[in-house]
Amino acid sequence: MADAVDLSPLTLNRLSLYLRCLGDLEERGVSRVSSHELARRYHLSAAQIRKDLAQLGEFGIRGVGYDVRHLAARLHSRLGLDRRHPVLIVGMGNLGSALARYPGFNQGCFEVVAGIDNDPQKVGRKIGAITVRSTRDLRRLARETGAEIACLAVPAEAAAENFLALCEAGIKSVLNFAPVRLEPRRGVRVKNVDLRTGLEELAYFLRE
Repeated sequence: MADAVDLSPLTLNRLSLYLRCLGDLEERGVSRVSSHELARRYHLSAAQIRKDLAQLGEFGIRGVGYDVRHLAARLHSRLGLDRRHPVLIVGMGNLGSALARYPGFNQGCFEVVAGIDNDPQKVGRKIGAITVRSTRDLRRLARETGAEIACLAVPAEAAAENFLALCEAGIKSVLNFAPVRLEPRRGVRVKNVDLRTGLEELAYFLRE
């Protein structure tokens, strides 16, 4: 049976989507669902659902379907969502401040535990549930909070320097919002989120 670390990023994205769908079904009081019903409700592919879940083991019963609660619990475990994940935010400008207030980063297993900035006028300010700290405190904050995930929300020219500082502080995963692509380093994963590219893709489909 494949372990979660062997799964491709595309498969992991789909598993996260299935998990949100299962959560919706639980809220609706649905206890069992087939791959066809799951696909029909959420505009997915039944064959792809079966293929993805087969990589994790046998969850469904032919003719009966999946136990929604059990499958959701297994996906939580395989995706590493069954434990707390403290999150640091580096760069407390408009985007970083919005991320600190974003409910999705402060519910379930994710919790923003610190915001970091090198601007003296931002240090000490309360944003959401956190108080902005100086970048000089990064190593200590990472150690004290146990954070292994960081969101990088700094200008392009500051991204490489701050990414290196995160790596040296022991951060293992970085969600990069800076408008520059960062490459993973040994022992540190990077997910680049390019908002501009997303907008340009949408603009393409709006052309005359």
